[in-house]
Amino acid sequence: MKTSLGPKTIAFPLPAYLVGSYDANLNPNIMTAAWGGILCSDPPLLGVSVRPTRMSHDGILNHRAFTVSFPSVQLALQTDFAGLTSGRQVNKFARSGLTPVKSPLVDAPYVEQAPVIAELRLFKTVELGTHTLFVGQIMDVKADPEVLAEDGSLDIHKVNPLVYDGAGYYKVGDFVGQAFSIGKALIRAVAE
Repeated sequence: MKTSLGPKTIAFPLPAYLVGSYDANLNPNIMTAAWGGILCSDPPLLGVSVRPTRMSHDGILNHRAFTVSFPSVQLALQTDFAGLTSGRQVNKFARSGLTPVKSPLVDAPYVEQAPVIAELRLFKTVELGTHTLFVGQIMDVKADPEVLAEDGSLDIHKVNPLVYDGAGYYKVGDFVGQAFSIGKALIRAVAE
């Protein structure tokens, strides 16, 4: 029998995104977001939930764009810092040593040091209560050549993405099995 934990915001693992946007004066800002993920494949959509009190909230609305930089484990310190501080009080890029890069496709900056980034045009907003879900259409994904496999796909171990569990940061573990393949054993068993 399972123990009830009550209605909690639990999911494992959560991403550790660095969401980039510009303020009204075109100053680059980042915030850490864990509530987000892929929402649709056609069109390709990624969403992040942001509290209206956050500086990034207005930046995303005003510029109709944002970026998501996927930090590696090596950027854990900077990622946590970006979630602990407000862009209203501190220039997060300057203080963290991260480099803002102006996206050529959308009106938002991304983090140069992140191995993978996504450039998003605001597709839709959904008011959810304490948060606004920003749904962004993925205009492009860019990756450092060092994190690509021989076939050009992303190699998760080379990316070394930072993940979050609601209290701490982690790295990705061991390979378990090939997607769209290991479950075929049960399909075959049903057919027999």
